[in-house]
Amino acid sequence: MNKKRKEIIEGNEISEVITVHLGGYDQKILLEGKTAKLPVVITLHGGPGMPVPFGVGCRGLFPEFTEKCILVSWDQYGCGINNAKLPVDISINDFVNMTSDLIDILKKKYPDNKLYLFGMSWGSILAAKAAVRKSYALDGVIVYGQVLCDLMQSEEILQAITESKAPKRIKNKVTSAFESKNFTPDFAMKMSKYIRKYTSGYNNSDEPKSPIKKLLKGYMSSPDYQFGDFWAGIQNGYTKNRSIMRELCTIDLREEMKKITVTYKILQGETDIVTSTNMIKKYVKNCGNTMLSCTVVKNAAHLPGMNGMNAILKEIELIANDSF
Repeated sequence: MNKKRKEIIEGNEISEVITVHLGGYDQKILLEGKTAKLPVVITLHGGPGMPVPFGVGCRGLFPEFTEKCILVSWDQYGCGINNAKLPVDISINDFVNMTSDLIDILKKKYPDNKLYLFGMSWGSILAAKAAVRKSYALDGVIVYGQVLCDLMQSEEILQAITESKAPKRIKNKVTSAFESKNFTPDFAMKMSKYIRKYTSGYNNSDEPKSPIKKLLKGYMSSPDYQFGDFWAGIQNGYTKNRSIMRELCTIDLREEMKKITVTYKILQGETDIVTSTNMIKKYVKNCGNTMLSCTVVKNAAHLPGMNGMNAILKEIELIANDSF
């Protein structure tokens, strides 16, 4: 761990990894903030099973955030420092239960602080469902890349693949799957691979990239991670799991999100087709829930680069200034 990171950690009034009981499992979370009076932001990472950029291994890596909030980083059960073999029937609702437990624990620990959720991609599902269930405990939600419905199944994705430079055999395979509506977990994982490789759905070439090598190096030298914890951010309990992916193939949050009663800000990368920006914009405009808003981040996609991270930081600054 370098000197600068050590100084950042030592300069924080809140900087600790604690064990909490979430959904029936003991799990570790990281709490980090400049002072104990800052608003609390619980981060819900994507994947499923990908605890970056905000995971338990990130202590001291994000002073621009921890100077403005108490950042709560949770490697969701089955990955990172909380790696485990997932039950074959584990469900999205199990993770919503864990999220709800975490909200209760943080509300009890910091009763006088405002409390927010920040979800990314898969984490947006947990954020949306928890926002409905725990609205009385929350002051707001930020999401980057909102899952809504038809995940990996939109006509927008079909068009992007067929108009891309993908080999003809892949285009034919994708077209055939769409025509037969054969949307299995394995198909969804293949589609994710094709979108990443042949389209700008995951990454936008015009967006300055986040310093991913620096971030990975920071995780590897984390004071809270063993090497196995770092590796479990890549190969973990989600690798062979299919129950979550089966649910994701049929998930539809349109009716549920109409019930959200807290300020819920959605950030969407301009070229995101994974969680379709066009779909989200249309939904927010027409759903009738004024608590929802959508901001399109220019030259950004599903995975936030510098433009995406700056947009997230801007919302954290609003929280810190009590103007969210």
